[in-house]
Amino acid sequence: MSHAEVTIDGLPEHYLTRRPEVDDAPAVTALLAAHQQAAKGSAGADPEAVVVQLAGTGSWTRRQVLVEDADGRLLAWLSVHDRAAGRTLVEVTVAPDHDAADELAGHLFAAGERYARDIGRMRGLRTTLLDSGAYADDPRQQRWLADAGYRHTRTWLQMTRPVSSEEASSLPGPREGVTVRPVDRHDDGLPLAQDLQAVHRVLEESFQDHFSSYRESFPEFVMRLREDPGHRWDHWWLATVEGPEGPVPAGAVVSSVLRPDADGIPGSYVDYIGVHRDARGRGVAKALLHQVVGDAARRGRNRVGLEVDADSPTGADGLYSSMGWVTDYRTQSWHQDLDL
Repeated sequence: MSHAEVTIDGLPEHYLTRRPEVDDAPAVTALLAAHQQAAKGSAGADPEAVVVQLAGTGSWTRRQVLVEDADGRLLAWLSVHDRAAGRTLVEVTVAPDHDAADELAGHLFAAGERYARDIGRMRGLRTTLLDSGAYADDPRQQRWLADAGYRHTRTWLQMTRPVSSEEASSLPGPREGVTVRPVDRHDDGLPLAQDLQAVHRVLEESFQDHFSSYRESFPEFVMRLREDPGHRWDHWWLATVEGPEGPVPAGAVVSSVLRPDADGIPGSYVDYIGVHRDARGRGVAKALLHQVVGDAARRGRNRVGLEVDADSPTGADGLYSSMGWVTDYRTQSWHQDLDL
C-alpha cells in the first residue's frame, strides 16, 4: 500500500508528512516509549493499543499525521481524537532528541487546532474544548502547550496497588443493603443492553459535579472503551442498593487488563468508577474496588492501577491511599476553549 501524503501548512519542506498505516506501529510505539522515558523516567507504551489507534477501530474517530525526516526516520505523531460532542483530544508527540522539536511541535499543535475546527463544524458546534496533556515532570511539553494557547487545568495521580494471591478470597464483602454484581450477559458472552445502559447512566450522573464533566453519549462511551485491547465484558460491575421498589443502581466500575510488566505478569486497570451522589457514604466505592482487586487476584494478576483527580471534591485519593494505592507518577490536563 502506498503512503497517503498529507499537508501541514507552514511546515518546512524537508519534513515528510503522511497518514499512518498498520506497519508504522513498531516505530510509533518506539517514539512513544522514548517520549515517556524522557518525560517520566519509565516507558509503558502498549503496541496493541498503538495498532488500534493507527489503523484499527480507534482510527475511525481520529485524524492523524506522521512526520518523518528525509531518511524516513519517524520524528513526530499528531493525533486528533473526536472524543465526544464538544470535546476533542489533541496529542502531539515529538522525538526527544529532535533538534528542531520546538518548531515542529508548534506546527503540529496548529494543525491539531485546524483538525479540531473541522470536526466541530462537522458536528454543527459553535464551540469545542481542546483537551491535551503532559507529564508533570515534562516542562518541554508544558511549554509547547502554553505557547499553543492551552492552560493547565488539573493534575492527576496515576496510582498503583500490589495484589496478593490471598486477596482472592480474603477481602470483605459489601455492607448490608449493597450488592455488587457483574453485568448480565447472554449465553454468547455479550452483555445485556439494559445493564450496559445502567452502568453508563450511573457513571454520567456520578461525574456531573466533577471537574470538567461533559456528556458522552452511550454509543460514544461503549465504542471508545471497546477500542482498548485490554477491554473485557466480564470486567464491568454494577452496584445496587435497596430502594422502596427494589434494587436501584448506585455505582459502577469498568476495568480492563494491563499488559504484562517486566516479570511477565499482567495487571488490572480501573478505567471508570463512580458512585451516585444519593448512595455516597454507604461503602459502595470500597465494595467496587474490592471487587476489582479480588478479581485481579483470582486471575493471577499482581497489581491494579487507576487515575484520580489530585483535587477530587469527593476525597477519592484519600480512599485509594487508605486501601493501599500509591502514586506512581503525575499527569496534567491542559485545555483550550475554541470558538468555531
